[in-house]
Parts: sequence; structure tokens; C-alpha cells
Amino acid sequence: MSNKSHLSALILAAGEGTRMKSHLAKVLHKVCGKPMVRYVVDSARRVDPDKIVLVVGYQADSIKDEFKGENIEFVLQNERLGTAHAVMQARDILEGFDGTIMVLTGDTPLLNFQTLRLFLNFHRVNNDSATVLSTVMENPAGYGRIIYNDSGGLERIVEHRDANKKELEIKEINSGIFCFESKDLFQALEKVNRGNAQGEYYLTDVIAVLNNERKNTGVFLCENSIEVIGINSSDQLDEAERLMLDG
Repeated sequence: MSNKSHLSALILAAGEGTRMKSHLAKVLHKVCGKPMVRYVVDSARRVDPDKIVLVVGYQADSIKDEFKGENIEFVLQNERLGTAHAVMQARDILEGFDGTIMVLTGDTPLLNFQTLRLFLNFHRVNNDSATVLSTVMENPAGYGRIIYNDSGGLERIVEHRDANKKELEIKEINSGIFCFESKDLFQALEKVNRGNAQGEYYLTDVIAVLNNERKNTGVFLCENSIEVIGINSSDQLDEAERLMLDG
């Protein structure tokens, strides 16, 4: 049994962000004067984790400089082979950690720490091995879809590129934010493969692995979809700044 009183925040921040059409690493682009990853780190701090780990890759040194002198650990993802691969890079640094790992993405600056607190509490109360934070979007293009079984439980998450026509009609999406029990997570990651449209190791595949092992998995619905919008373009960056200024 994992010790759910312990928490580590693992923030994925290795991507280049080619759609930003800038030489600057995506997570270092500023929203209202602060790099977007700074907002994610600040929100993570407010759920009181034992440690914060950033997975860095593109312009790793610049990201490290942003947090110089702060109590943050870094792991390097040299090859970007998917979200599961990114999380695997933190295995050594989290070796021996017994508790919950909250996986966040460095490109969601609008995420509210209060939502994270509710999400973490939901995960713990339901005694889940894995919980995904979902939301409903009118235009879910590009996001993975939440698939439920006939009993209403979480069955799996299907990525947009791998979804069939019926699955693409689903509007409840994966935010990319998860809570995992550490031992269950790293054991399941060993069973994830690259047999998908992008040839990547998907973190979302961990859900199906855990379900096959009869572990508890769940979904926490975020009512405000704006919070989990990922910033992938300059237009989305401008929109995030407008939303932040509007409060």
C-alpha cells in the first residue's frame, strides 16, 4: 500500500513547441510577464508536495536558470519519445519514493491550485492507483478522449490520432494531468509500448495496463475547461493572457 500522505509533483517541460514559431522553449514563453511553466510550478507548490521535479529537454539550461536557487529537481529527457517516456526519466530520482505522483504539464498556466487540491483529495478518497483530470470541451480536437466501460468506470484513454469516428465525437477529454501511486505507475510503465499512430510511449496507456491488473482508476472532472487549456501556439498564448487579465 502506498503512503498517500506523501506527494511528488512531476512537471513535463521538455518539449520544443514548434507551433509557437519561436526559438524559445515553449514553457518559457511569457503570460502576463511570467514564463508559463512558472505558473504551473507555483500551483504545484500550493498543494504542498515533498518534492517538485521538472522533466526538461529542449533548452534545459534556460529552464534550470529560471528556477535557480529554488528547491526543484531536474531530470533530462534527451529524446522526446512521448509522455510515458518523459515520466520514465524520473524513475531514478523518485526511486524509493512511496506515495502519490501528480503529473502536470508545463504549458497549462491557467490551472488553479484549488482544482489541484480537489483533484488530489478525490484521488486519495477513492483509493485510486491512477486518476485522470478530465474536462468537457465543445471543440475537443487534438485531445485524448475519455472512454468509459458499460459500468460507467474508466476503461481507457484514446489519443486523438488513434480514435475512431465514434470516439472522436466524445467531448470529455484528457487534460494530461494525473495522480498515480508511485509503485503502480513505474511497474505499469514497463508494459507500455509504441504501437500507436505517433510511434510514442503514451502515459495514457498506463490506465489500460492498471485496469487489466484490476487496479482502481478514476476520473476527476474539472468543471472549468479553461484551466486545462494547453498552450501550443502564439494565438493560444495571446488568448491565455487575455483570460488571465480578465480574471
